[in-house]
Amino acid sequence: MGRMIEGEWRADTDVGATNDDGEFERAATTFRGWIRRGDDAHPPAAGRYHLFVSYACPWAHRTLLYRALLGLEDAIGVSVSEPEMLESGWVFEDEPVLGVRALHEVYTAADPTFTGRVTVPVLWDKERRTIVSNESSEIIRMLDAAWGEPGERFRPEAHRDAIDELNARIYETLNNGVYRCGFARSQGAYDRAAAELFDTLDFLEDRLEGRRWLVGDTLTEADLRLFPTLIRFDPVYFIHFKCAKRRIRDYPNLWAFTRRLYQRPEVRATVHFDHIRTHYFYSHESINPHRIVPIAPDLGLDAPVD
Repeated sequence: MGRMIEGEWRADTDVGATNDDGEFERAATTFRGWIRRGDDAHPPAAGRYHLFVSYACPWAHRTLLYRALLGLEDAIGVSVSEPEMLESGWVFEDEPVLGVRALHEVYTAADPTFTGRVTVPVLWDKERRTIVSNESSEIIRMLDAAWGEPGERFRPEAHRDAIDELNARIYETLNNGVYRCGFARSQGAYDRAAAELFDTLDFLEDRLEGRRWLVGDTLTEADLRLFPTLIRFDPVYFIHFKCAKRRIRDYPNLWAFTRRLYQRPEVRATVHFDHIRTHYFYSHESINPHRIVPIAPDLGLDAPVD
């Protein structure tokens, strides 16, 4: 995966830090700027900002969903990495904004002495030539609030408390929970993570009984933060991260929810299973040392749904 230390790239195969109990601990993001209306530093402006993403990464997938659903393709450019993440980290075949080969060069362009993990997504300000943010949960809110009508389309004020409460549980036990299962380095750490993960899937299955969306009667941020994990679950996490108690297909309501979103043309265009499966099975050498990509399951995502 690699990391930067005082502006120098250090390649390694460590997938992430674990604590003394063998539990995976995700590193904190480091760039936390914000695009705001009326802001002198980072005002919203078409053509000024650029996203560096991977189609494989669920965190980057959030930003691609918002860019597509909000119709911001012409306003915000995007550079997509190669699916493999090897000794140089995320790399690009032909990157048009900075002319870089590796994502870590984007980080040092913003901070020549940067120390930390080099992750996607990255929101880049072309005018100030710096990173605005590499925190996906904040980038999607910027995209939602800074362009179009004032306010947040996918986080309406009337439902913010419910959305935020769901996000907190889903992030810790499911979005990040699959990684806590896959990167656990003790049986106890894995058992705790797996129990919490499937408790949350059971909870969400019950919540979706008789309803289309998690909060209210429209698509919200909670749905869009959940979807990238669900769409990767059966083809990757079930096998690769040992999340093998049940598939999403075994949850009727969650499976209908996943298909309902996937069948939207804007959403389908953001899902690239070739990148997703290649990245996970090929890049995580400590989990899959022979880099064998298993046969893909028949997902049936186009089955009719209300």
